[in-house]
Amino acid sequence: MQIEIECCVFFPCQADDLSDSFASGDEDNGKSAISNKNINNEINGNWLSSSSTSIHEARLKAKAKRRLRKNSSRDSGRGDSLSDNGEIIRGTSAAPTSPKSKLLDRKSRLGKGRGLPKKGGAGGKGVWGRSGEVYEPEEVDEKDPNYDEAQENCVYETVVPPLDERVFEKTVTPIVQEYFEHGDTNEVAELLAELNLGPMRSEVPSLAVSLALEAKASHRELTSRLLADLCGSVLSRSDMENSFDKLLRELPDLVLDTPGAPQLVGQFIARAVSDQILSEGYIEGYKGRVDCEYTRAALDRAAVLLKMSMGGLRIDNQWGTGGGQRPVIQLIKEMNLLLKEYILSGDSKEAERCLRDLEVPHFHHEFVYEAIVMVLESKGEKTFKMVLQLLKSLSTSSIITVDQMRRGYERVYMDIAEINIDVPRAYFILEQFVDESFSMGIIDVKLRDLCPCRGRKRFVSEGDGGVVKLESY
Repeated sequence: MQIEIECCVFFPCQADDLSDSFASGDEDNGKSAISNKNINNEINGNWLSSSSTSIHEARLKAKAKRRLRKNSSRDSGRGDSLSDNGEIIRGTSAAPTSPKSKLLDRKSRLGKGRGLPKKGGAGGKGVWGRSGEVYEPEEVDEKDPNYDEAQENCVYETVVPPLDERVFEKTVTPIVQEYFEHGDTNEVAELLAELNLGPMRSEVPSLAVSLALEAKASHRELTSRLLADLCGSVLSRSDMENSFDKLLRELPDLVLDTPGAPQLVGQFIARAVSDQILSEGYIEGYKGRVDCEYTRAALDRAAVLLKMSMGGLRIDNQWGTGGGQRPVIQLIKEMNLLLKEYILSGDSKEAERCLRDLEVPHFHHEFVYEAIVMVLESKGEKTFKMVLQLLKSLSTSSIITVDQMRRGYERVYMDIAEINIDVPRAYFILEQFVDESFSMGIIDVKLRDLCPCRGRKRFVSEGDGGVVKLESY
């Protein structure tokens, strides 16, 4: 008896067929035995339950998503994508979702906002707010743990510490020295008002006078004007009196640097009394209690000048006016007096000193002009030779520069026609003087050749046709 046994043979499925079967989700009716829930599936020789099948599907979906991201960043949107249920959709034009593009994106990743800049454009490092924004004063919160009731009525001001003795001299000395250059008392008053002088206020006049003792006469005149302008606005009369008292006490030390300090300080005191910055009884208050001979000499000098002022002497002009502050007419008169004194004395060193004391190096061409005109108007050879020696000495010592010397000669060349009206031999004398100046090295050859020559008329013989010829000599 033969028995026939029917066997069922199961063949393992390929990986590609599994992916297609899971993606489509359809099974043939002839395989109903495999779809039975009570029968385990077999993949690659392994029996899988329903839970392991779902894990395998999740792995396949994750693998497909990774492949999609990789292709999207490389193909710019061309590639595969997944649907909501995990199906692979091929050939779609979905927007790329590259991680690199997300890092460079400055918009909100939460999907909120309109893409506007942060803080309305008022953010950023070192920025307090948008331009043009005005902040209102903050109200004090009394509940703040750092709140202090005593700070509500505080007033904050910039406080300048008072100057001590060491800083005072370093600060005020440059101000006075610059004043000697520009001569503007208002600027000095403004600079001193910005400083907190404190107890050193009375030291300003004594410092200015001590600096003026070693300076020129014009600087002493500027110092007297400065003291008169500072009294009342910056300094008081008591400050002036205390300052001059200190000067009188320091005269033994000032004499070591300036031998004529007692007479000069006496002139400053007389000028201060005349300008009403010292009381009229200031000198009388020292009578009977002066032991120092220098102090007594200064007070005697001041008293003499004040008595002379009652007779018509102008103390306000005792220092004189130096430099360009003098009128031109006054400078011309002083130069003429200087030349006349030199012709009488013959002392060239004294003439050099007087010319230097005028403090007008820009006006020395006038001195050269007046000297040459004096030679043209003179009748003897003494003035001719002495003026040549003086100009030679001034040129060698560089008191009169080459430019000023040239300008003086050129001015004479221009005015020689008018001078010749009063002095008929002016052309002849000028030509001789210019030749001697060139031979002594006072002028150069170019300036000598510029000397004008006067033409004269001369009738010649009949053989020349009676033509008038011009000659020069």
